[in-house]
Amino acid sequence: MKPQNTLELKISAKLENESFLRSTAAAFAVCLNPSLEEINDIKTLISEAVTNSIVHAYEKADGVIVLRIEIYKDFLHIEIEDFGKGILDIEKAMQPFFTTKPEQERSGMGFTVMSAFCDELKVENKSTGGLKVVMKKNIGKV
Repeated sequence: MKPQNTLELKISAKLENESFLRSTAAAFAVCLNPSLEEINDIKTLISEAVTNSIVHAYEKADGVIVLRIEIYKDFLHIEIEDFGKGILDIEKAMQPFFTTKPEQERSGMGFTVMSAFCDELKVENKSTGGLKVVMKKNIGKV
């Protein structure tokens, strides 16, 4: 199946860029006529994935985040990719309340939140280093 539209955006892994990526993704999805709730879900997905990359993948070092979105008839395919250190144990990291940064008062709920706001979630370490989070968000389906 070929996407109706695509977006790829590469940006510095800085916390101040998270809101730009969140807003960009929501604006790009408008052509599917999402509900306000679906727009908020998209923003939450992007926010959680991007923040995880910034905080965990690079740990205050310079880095890059790539946002990719493909629009299909009734869903979005969203990818957030970084080139940081990856995750040692993805299964453990996806458990609620697991955090590697308790001293920063991190809740460890990032992947749990992403799971709740999308229809499919896949997290994979890349062989070249870094991590890719792949999400599917259905639009207009009850």
